[in-house]
Amino acid sequence: METFVNTLNGIVWSPPLVWLCLGAGLYFSIRTRFVQIRQFGEMIRLMLAGGKSDAGVSSFQALAMSLSGRVGIGNIAGVATAIAFGGPGAVFWMWVMAFLGASTAYIESTLAQIYKEKDDSGRYRGGPAYFIEKAMGQRWYAWIFAIVTIVAAGFLLPGVQANGIAAAAGNAWGLAPAATASIVVIGLGFIIFGGVKRIARFAEIVVPFMALAYMLIALVIMMLNADALPEMFGLILRSAFGLEAGVGAVLGLAIEWGVKRGIYSNEAGQGTGPHHAAAAEVSHPSKQGLVQAFSVYVDTLLVCSATAFMILSTGMYNVLSPAGELLYEALPGVAVGPGFAQAAVESVLPGWGASFVALALFFFAFTTIIAYYYMAETNIAYLNRKMHRPWMIYALRFVLLAAVTFGCIRTAEMAWTLGDIGVGLMAWLNIVAILILQKPALLALRDYEAQQKLGIDPVFDPDKLGIRNADLWRTINR
Repeated sequence: METFVNTLNGIVWSPPLVWLCLGAGLYFSIRTRFVQIRQFGEMIRLMLAGGKSDAGVSSFQALAMSLSGRVGIGNIAGVATAIAFGGPGAVFWMWVMAFLGASTAYIESTLAQIYKEKDDSGRYRGGPAYFIEKAMGQRWYAWIFAIVTIVAAGFLLPGVQANGIAAAAGNAWGLAPAATASIVVIGLGFIIFGGVKRIARFAEIVVPFMALAYMLIALVIMMLNADALPEMFGLILRSAFGLEAGVGAVLGLAIEWGVKRGIYSNEAGQGTGPHHAAAAEVSHPSKQGLVQAFSVYVDTLLVCSATAFMILSTGMYNVLSPAGELLYEALPGVAVGPGFAQAAVESVLPGWGASFVALALFFFAFTTIIAYYYMAETNIAYLNRKMHRPWMIYALRFVLLAAVTFGCIRTAEMAWTLGDIGVGLMAWLNIVAILILQKPALLALRDYEAQQKLGIDPVFDPDKLGIRNADLWRTINR
């Protein structure tokens, strides 16, 4: 089984997917005229603007829900893994992926808003499955994406997050995996059985607090290691282009691991963010597209960078060759993962490192599992438009709780491999779809900016733009 899983992961994460992700980000950046730069101020304004309704959540709640999915174990253990297998230069390629990925996030999230629907309970639902069917007219493709997402978000990905929680809790407090699993499952059950409004409220409170606290500690560590920062940035840049012997790994590996972990962390192009984007109550789809583009910056340029700076400025990391040989070793016997960040904080703030990182990782991973549940639930809602099987939602909840329990006790390597397969399959399906379906999102951007120049609050009219099958917007406008 392990051989089969590793082989499948190698096929899914072959070089074409890495270059497809980078290429799509560059292409969308050019097509949107680098919207991620031009509209940066508007992103921040929109993040705090807009209201909510019985059907939809506020822009900020949608952002928080999206960040709860983006900010997870990938921001701690994922960054450590990228450094371990791609060298410090992998951090640079994570930044590149975030910058380019912001435009990808705009496209996919705007499409989700354009083609959103209301479910049987009157709540907004949307995502790649919805816009693939409505804009492309290929229901079979939409069903494949929905099924892959249900499997990935409902079973494969939660295990990675749970495994990270268990590893960090065991490191910090000596908790047995079974005890950790019990705590996580009880907390998750309370949230996910409360519905989307409880999920949004929980994310709105917890996500900003945990991200700010984490970045504050990283800032403290960087200030205490200020003299090491110039060399750290030099190391990242040299290693990014294969110029650092010993700790730089190989150029191809720096790009591969930087892009792979960048996508895993910020999820741009993966097709996860659109599910949360569709839930927002906005007057124009581009509003939520811009907010979701900003969430990529928050995830990678702020939270991931915080982890990278803590690890690299303190020198608390190992670098391994593809054959498993140590190219650089500062932490003998420490497994790749949260232990790097824990050792980094511990080296500067003795007695705080293991517990602080374990607590941060708990909240990061816990909220991400909740976000995964919402994505899987949304795709079940999509399938249920035709199947009408209400029991599938309850089955999903129990499967996810079982996956979390399993993830706490299985090996980290297997957890990450299964998670990579889930992310990779979703990315393949989603990026191909948005490359084909980009036109409505680009029309929406031009329409938004035209109204913006007139000094009015943009309102979306799909008929005026010649966008078909955006039926819900006619009702919203009326």
